[in-house]
Amino acid sequence: MSAAATRRLADSIPKCMKAMQTVYGPFAQLSPAQASSWIPPPMAEGHRGRYLWTDAFGVLNLITLGTLAHNPTYTTLAARLIARVHDVLGRTRDGTRRLPGATDAHPLRGGLRIGKASDEDDPSGDGDGQYYHYLTLWMFALNRMSLAARDPRYNALAVELAQAVHPRFVRDRDAERPRMCWKMSVDLSRPVVRSEGNLDPIDGYVVYGLLQRTNKADPSVLAQEVREYKKIVDTKWRQSLSDDPLDLGMTLWTAHWLEGEEEWATQLTNRAAICTRVLFEDGYYDQSRAYRLAFREFGTGLGMRCHTETRQKELSDEEQEDWEAYSEKILSTWEPDIERGSTHTPASLVPITLVMYSSAVIPGAFHRDFFEQH
Repeated sequence: MSAAATRRLADSIPKCMKAMQTVYGPFAQLSPAQASSWIPPPMAEGHRGRYLWTDAFGVLNLITLGTLAHNPTYTTLAARLIARVHDVLGRTRDGTRRLPGATDAHPLRGGLRIGKASDEDDPSGDGDGQYYHYLTLWMFALNRMSLAARDPRYNALAVELAQAVHPRFVRDRDAERPRMCWKMSVDLSRPVVRSEGNLDPIDGYVVYGLLQRTNKADPSVLAQEVREYKKIVDTKWRQSLSDDPLDLGMTLWTAHWLEGEEEWATQLTNRAAICTRVLFEDGYYDQSRAYRLAFREFGTGLGMRCHTETRQKELSDEEQEDWEAYSEKILSTWEPDIERGSTHTPASLVPITLVMYSSAVIPGAFHRDFFEQH
């Protein structure tokens, strides 16, 4: 790591700690014994205080902080947060029973609820249910936890979740080009949104492949599922274009796992990088903040950091300066509000904003080489 990168990391850790403690309470001074009985406080966001996307980022940020500080207490906190999510979002909304197919021994065989505040019958269409891209992000968090804690049980849980949700979200699996639906009901019995998410097949292919490679006991445990996602990816990536900040950021993040190894990932990364540069050069990030959401732009920042760290040796000095300026523009736009305790967003969006801010500042466990480097 260069001297500049070391300084930036040292400056960034306090920012991440402050943001994470705003969401999850003052955990930095907890003793190991206190951490082992810690109960994550309810967030302003989510049903019964839990929201799957936000808590996935929370787990990954705790893993990042613990790894950088060589402090196992943060890994314990991540384990406690994981257990709490499984106990809340792995149950029905009234909390009385596990989701269909799940048991206490196998808490993820029924999937995990999104954690929307309103139930799935909300006429707005924005009620509870199960999102595929939230589920794959949670699988990824469990996989990273498996490595951080050196405990294969977490990856095994992720594999169980992967096996449980795959046949519910993927249709026409024997076809030349299977189809996916974006949102399922809480009990996974029916599609709620039948259209296919832009990144869902790519998320599935990358994350299921990662789970499989980590599963040393059976490195082909998800082979059939991976083949089915690959059939979709082979036809989908060539038409993939976006001008959405979060979508572009998550594209750069997902594809960086196989960039340089598989053509689709390398080419999709190139395309997403071009589209991201266009957003900056066309003035998107100069618009009034009234039309923007901070957490979506922190998703861009996360993806850009993973992209530039992966291609560090290939980028010219000028290109590296450009990407660093883009990242800094996002952070400098929103950091003054964060430092003042405001995120220019409704209270319900404060948790997701702060955890994604932390990941944009230090991608950490989101990056494919993080554990090898630390």
